[in-house]
Amino acid sequence: MTPILVGLAVFAVVFASFGLKVVQQAEVMVVERLGRYHRTLQPGINFIVPLVDKARRITWRVPVTGAKGNIVIRETVSPRVDLREQVFDFPKQSVITADNVVIEINGLLYYQITDPKRAVYEVANLPNAIEKLAQTTLRNIIGDLGLDQTLSSRDDINLKMRAVLDEATDKWGVKVNRVEIQDIDPPVTVRDAMEMQMKAERERRATILEAEGFKKAKILRAEGERDAAIAEGEGDRQSNILRAEGEAESLRLVSEALLDGNMNPSQYLIAVKYLTTLGQIGGSENAGDKTVFMPFEASAALGSVGSLKEMFLAAGDGNSASASRGPRPPKPPLD
Repeated sequence: MTPILVGLAVFAVVFASFGLKVVQQAEVMVVERLGRYHRTLQPGINFIVPLVDKARRITWRVPVTGAKGNIVIRETVSPRVDLREQVFDFPKQSVITADNVVIEINGLLYYQITDPKRAVYEVANLPNAIEKLAQTTLRNIIGDLGLDQTLSSRDDINLKMRAVLDEATDKWGVKVNRVEIQDIDPPVTVRDAMEMQMKAERERRATILEAEGFKKAKILRAEGERDAAIAEGEGDRQSNILRAEGEAESLRLVSEALLDGNMNPSQYLIAVKYLTTLGQIGGSENAGDKTVFMPFEASAALGSVGSLKEMFLAAGDGNSASASRGPRPPKPPLD
């Protein structure tokens, strides 16, 4: 009996070892019993019934870019399902825009398996299905956009693709977290035209900026000249006002002095003008300018001049000098 018991014990240990399954963190294992889905093994130590339960082997074919830039299909066979976020680089493809420009686009797609059962049983090859879905979705989105919109609306394209892919892959137990457009390559002729357009646009902006600067300089120069003219005019006005106030004050003082001496101020002004004119005529170089035409009322003006002289002599110390000189000679008759 002892050898039989030992044999049974060894058989039990070997049988149990086949049923022992250790699952790593962030991984799960889909188990089938007699060909049908039984349960999903969680991370840790799990036991299954050997020969009855069997882990489902999953075959996924993923296209990757080779060393020479060509696309190589990489096949993976594993009984485990990775629950970590995966990065899928879908290869470059040709897309036609709304304005009939053929461009090449490639991008990145970040997805994560949330339901291992549906990811295994709802789709035959999950990476290939996601790739084809991303390509068709990208063609549909770019087909509604022009070239300029495609180049300037990467964020909008990413958001639209993520929304469509997330909704389509939900029945596969997959969550699309993010979609990023990597490269957008237009044809060479289009790139040359874009460079010429960009150069012309920069030259146009430079010309506009130069014209605006010249215009502002002219405006500032004109405003400066205007302000200078206003300031100069204001200075002249103030000067004229002060000069007029000074003349008015001097006339007021002279008028008061003349009134105190019992002399008419108007006669005084006429006499001063006559004397000034006579001085200018006497200093003239032309002989013909020596003839003076006196108006009829000049005698009264000259009398005022005599009275003015007497007043000035009486106001100073010239009283004694006038007395020592004796009586004044009589005035010559006027013609």
